[in-house]
Amino acid sequence: MSKKIKAVCFGEVLFDVFPDKERIGGAPLNVASRLSSMGVETEMISRVGDDEKGQQLLDYLQSRNIKIASIHKDSHHPTGAVQVTLSASGSATYEITHPSAWDKITISEAMLKSVKEADAFIFGSLVARDEVSRKTLFELIPKAKYRVLDFNLRPPHYSEDLLKELIQHAEFIKFNDDELFEIAAMMGSKYNSLEQNLLFMAVKSNAKTICVTKGRHGAVLMHDKKLYYNSGYKIRVKDTVGAGDSFLGTLLARLLQGEEPQTALETACAVGALVAGQEGANPEISPETIQAFIEPY
Repeated sequence: MSKKIKAVCFGEVLFDVFPDKERIGGAPLNVASRLSSMGVETEMISRVGDDEKGQQLLDYLQSRNIKIASIHKDSHHPTGAVQVTLSASGSATYEITHPSAWDKITISEAMLKSVKEADAFIFGSLVARDEVSRKTLFELIPKAKYRVLDFNLRPPHYSEDLLKELIQHAEFIKFNDDELFEIAAMMGSKYNSLEQNLLFMAVKSNAKTICVTKGRHGAVLMHDKKLYYNSGYKIRVKDTVGAGDSFLGTLLARLLQGEEPQTALETACAVGALVAGQEGANPEISPETIQAFIEPY
């Protein structure tokens, strides 16, 4: 029997507040949900308010078979919330409440142990906006075997210095196309093409794997010095919230499980599209649905 892959996700757990409803979200939580659905043993490190919303998040994570021992309750700060506005095309913009409980994640021995034992440690840039969670993140990073950085640029919650520091700690980096161009320019790139900027970032970082999502046009993956492409899947978009997170969770799970990179990329793009075609960040998608979407005949 093959070894069970273990992953730890660190960062924000919150409620996405749409004009007509609220849905559970947060990029690391979304990645954790998809990892778990793909057969990866997954744990979440975060913080919630000692309130009803916080308990709802804990119950949700447990229902998705995600370990919650390192999610602490905070009696001074509320559970996170994000006001989401959708454009006519389904693209989202965000207003993120600060401070929230997830800004105040404090270190514990259990967290250090979990990160040390995991096959992958996944973290983003948004959780580092507050000094408390940022300090904890930088204490955990050296313990990780394999560090996965998921950029999540939400103005004004990041600085150039922070992004440059995070990049140096990652073996696997995920950008969307806008983030790639913005961060490559920060690092001194003069290139205009996506592929040239991807290769530029490979030189400027320690990452052996970099993936760049391109919305409905798919994604490009650099893995072990080879480039892999997927040109996207046609889908009627409901909302894009969480699509990139499910893409990352799927891609990472499949690569860790030993799948060939091209196949892993195709599956990840399909799952991202299927998520964009439904409401909310974490719809349940069966393996049969994924396969039928990729190969309908």
